[in-house]
Amino acid sequence: MTQRALDSSGEQTPGTPRPAMIDAGAELDPVHPMEPPPARRPDGLSSAEVAERVARGEVNDVPVRSSRSVTEIVRANVFTRFNLIIGVLWVIMLFVAPIQDSLFGFVIVANTGIGIIQEWRAKKTLDSLAVIGEAKPTVRRDGVAAEISTSEIVLGDLVELGPGDKVVVDGTVAEADSLEIDESLLTGEADPVIKRAGDPVMSGSFVVAGGGAFTATKVGREAYAAQLAEEASRFTLVHSELRSGISTILKYVTWMMVPTAIGLIISQLVVKDNNFKDSVARTVGGIVPMIPEGLVLLTSVAFAIGVVRLGRKQCLVQELPAIEGLARVDVVCLDKTGTLTEGGMDVTEVRPLNGSDEAYVTRVLRAFGSSDPRPNASLRAIIDAYPAGGGDARPATGGDAPAAGDGESWTVTDAMPFSSARKYSGAAFAEADGTASAWLLGAPDVLLSEGDATLTEIEHLNEQGLRVLLLARAEGELNAPGTAAGAAPTALVVLEQRLRPDAGDTLAYFADQNVATKVISGDNAVSVGAVAGKLGLAGAENTLDARRLPTDPDAMATAMEENAVFGRVTPQQKRDMVAALQSRGHTVAMTGDGVNDVLALKDADIGVSMGSGSEATRAVAQIVLLNNSFATLPSVVAEGRRVIGNITRVATLFLTKTVYSVLLAILVVCTQVEYPFLPRHLTLLSTLTIGVPAFFLALAPNKERAQPHFVRRVMRYAIPSGAIAAAATFATYLVARHHYSGEGALEAETSAATLTLFLVSMWVLAIIARPYTWWRVGLVAAMGLGFLIVLVVPWLQDFFALKLVGAPMPWTAVGIAVAAAVLLEVVWRWVGRRFGM
Repeated sequence: MTQRALDSSGEQTPGTPRPAMIDAGAELDPVHPMEPPPARRPDGLSSAEVAERVARGEVNDVPVRSSRSVTEIVRANVFTRFNLIIGVLWVIMLFVAPIQDSLFGFVIVANTGIGIIQEWRAKKTLDSLAVIGEAKPTVRRDGVAAEISTSEIVLGDLVELGPGDKVVVDGTVAEADSLEIDESLLTGEADPVIKRAGDPVMSGSFVVAGGGAFTATKVGREAYAAQLAEEASRFTLVHSELRSGISTILKYVTWMMVPTAIGLIISQLVVKDNNFKDSVARTVGGIVPMIPEGLVLLTSVAFAIGVVRLGRKQCLVQELPAIEGLARVDVVCLDKTGTLTEGGMDVTEVRPLNGSDEAYVTRVLRAFGSSDPRPNASLRAIIDAYPAGGGDARPATGGDAPAAGDGESWTVTDAMPFSSARKYSGAAFAEADGTASAWLLGAPDVLLSEGDATLTEIEHLNEQGLRVLLLARAEGELNAPGTAAGAAPTALVVLEQRLRPDAGDTLAYFADQNVATKVISGDNAVSVGAVAGKLGLAGAENTLDARRLPTDPDAMATAMEENAVFGRVTPQQKRDMVAALQSRGHTVAMTGDGVNDVLALKDADIGVSMGSGSEATRAVAQIVLLNNSFATLPSVVAEGRRVIGNITRVATLFLTKTVYSVLLAILVVCTQVEYPFLPRHLTLLSTLTIGVPAFFLALAPNKERAQPHFVRRVMRYAIPSGAIAAAATFATYLVARHHYSGEGALEAETSAATLTLFLVSMWVLAIIARPYTWWRVGLVAAMGLGFLIVLVVPWLQDFFALKLVGAPMPWTAVGIAVAAAVLLEVVWRWVGRRFGM
């Protein structure tokens, strides 16, 4: 795993692989020498000791899963309330009616099987992606540091820590180098805690600054956050308006279905003196279509296929509703580094200040590069420009080359890692001639006084999108109060960031989709705005320094809506900014890869982390872009919109059937007539007008922006559509009862009613299939052709008990259906104008 480190501007960028920890002690920190705990093992466990602990079972064996088990998938798809009802009715029909009246049971079996297979495919995708994205902590054994799987850690292991690393098991600090740990995810306390040797650390916390190592004291299920981590990483279906909306619909359907079904049973079995088996068949035929059983299945399949599709693009969806959530987002907050820019930077120029000697500045920068074993992107660029012992190194713009070996004769006496709160790092040296010096490297507008003339020069550089660091000489100790305020400016280090080639297109996509983009960075606001402007971000010129951001939530929300770029943002401010936007009703997505983004990622509606980001950010994010490509986000948005838009469409189909089934049953009970349909008729209608087309429509491309109030929007169309279908069908049935008489009359009446119901249902399908494409027109036409084939092929007529008798009644049925279709068009247009789709 590549380590992550915070750079001097407040962003987190890729660093280099962590070397083995050194026994720092007083040499690195003479002010606060570390007191090692009694059982300190600087070389870690030996291979023999590890094998012994594994044999005793002292291993971190918590089974963290990224998805449901196969057993859970089967249970969730098979053992549902409606499957139970349909299963009982299916068994009854197998005993009392021909096999064609039991087809609905086989359809349910097939649908459930499809659901299980699709979700199993999604599980395999999730599991494989989780392995790819799994954090591998660095453990020291036999004096050698190596990355291992979290599950391979044993009791007593010496686990190394660096900025952004998550504490994976409980332990005791063995080594600390300005180690600061954030325990907010466990305790709710946002302020980092400074840890020294002997202090406890809890699993679930993460490193904000500094480094060190700890000895594992609790592993497996004994670790404090083990259960929480396992639960949080499971396949979940929570916080989904789509899921909760469907659950609400099913609850109401159950309430309507139970009394209506009881009334239908009494009507068909007691009141009417018919053949018992035929009465049972028609009773079941009235109950089965009330159940929108395919709606839940289709939603699961749509989500599962979405996971598989995104998995192919190296996007790990840790919580399925995140697909839906990102589609509802109207504000995206971007962390600049790692999102708009690549991690690497280049030194383009070093400008000495106040008459400083350039050769001396070069020696300071070379020595500074050796002060941190985990250099961040800014320091890495300096190291590349001025490598230790390299006599030919120079910045890109030239300058006198330092003598070979400069800096090697300097000794690091103290070091202060970068902190996002300070926005600078520091180092103290004993120079070659024995002179002691202390230096700070960080944000110029933090280290310089507000009226300093150098800030104007820096402003011009920032306007070009360049990053500028200030090297300043400090008086006294690095940790002394007021050190930054009294530091003497010595040189400006000018860095150029590398823009992501795909970032511009992604920003353009969000602008086209009316999704507001806010760039939030710890860097200088003008510099960030220049970078955003190069990428074509609309409103990039509207920048704001977060130090002037109002603290009042309402005023902050106004500032957030009026500006597009924010600089010098602290981690707590990022969190407050997300909350301010949410207070205005915005659905907010936050992207980031550094530990300074964790709090905001956790509070945002959707948290998105880069795969190379810190382990802490990946733990709290719902979506992890394993390929580190910001350009993957549009695919996630598109997938979410496809799922939501299509499920809304097909839900209208399913619920239209439920409404007309309930209303037909009520009309039958009230008029005391035979129920017009056998199960085989409604199985045929459901397959042609709902089942097959819904499957294709649910998986079709759909770029409609997700709208709230799923239940309300679906029912506005389903209730009038179902009412019109029921009224037209029952009207045809009553007319047919007066038209036909004698033997075979009931079959003729049923056939006429079936024709009307099919045509009306087809018109509902035709409306939902809009806007038309060649394949949508072909889909509707194919369903109509399928029904026509049933009507004209003799053996299919017998199988489905459908035979149109004479010409007047069938044409009457068509006429009633046409009138119903016209009424459907009028109602749908009125609802669309009145409420919007």
